[in-house]
Amino acid sequence: MKFGWKTIAHEIVYQGYFRIEKYSLQHELYAGGWSETFQREIFERGSAVAVLPYDPLHDKVILIEQFRAGAIGTQQTPWLKEIVAGIIDPGESHREVAERETMEEAGCRILRLEKISQYYVSPGGTTEQCVLFCGQVDSEGVGGVFGLDHEFEDILVETVDLEQARRWLQDGTINSAASIIGLQWLLLNRDRLRQEWL
Repeated sequence: MKFGWKTIAHEIVYQGYFRIEKYSLQHELYAGGWSETFQREIFERGSAVAVLPYDPLHDKVILIEQFRAGAIGTQQTPWLKEIVAGIIDPGESHREVAERETMEEAGCRILRLEKISQYYVSPGGTTEQCVLFCGQVDSEGVGGVFGLDHEFEDILVETVDLEQARRWLQDGTINSAASIIGLQWLLLNRDRLRQEWL
């Protein structure tokens, strides 16, 4: 079932590291007719690619840990265990972002890439979408501190047994969306990937 919607007004209310846009909107209602005009502020930060680097030979994943400003208001630590991710620059393909970010953030090269999903991160307040991949890597010798100084990145890279990652999923140590989705997908598809990639 498709419904119509209208943009009544649109303005940029903040432009800094990110952008906030304000919309006045109307849309058709399930019961018929149109809604009253209402306002929404939308957070514009671009869309992202995330990659779960997986070594099928050793059954290990590459995880990163870094400071996240969005987590400073919680009772837990703002240093989160995550998977590789980065914003899509104009003209870049999803594969190019996946390869670039995996090298920049984790210091390893993708050998093969399989798309997991493309999803809205939080459609109630942002247009951001995430394209999520699982990437085959060789985990031998991977680890250390990576990231770009001019982006204020200080990224700890660790090679982790998939079973340890599963435990971190279960106890809440891993608590960011792309990481949870990627690891749950890998746990469901691990046997198939090991057959196909080996």
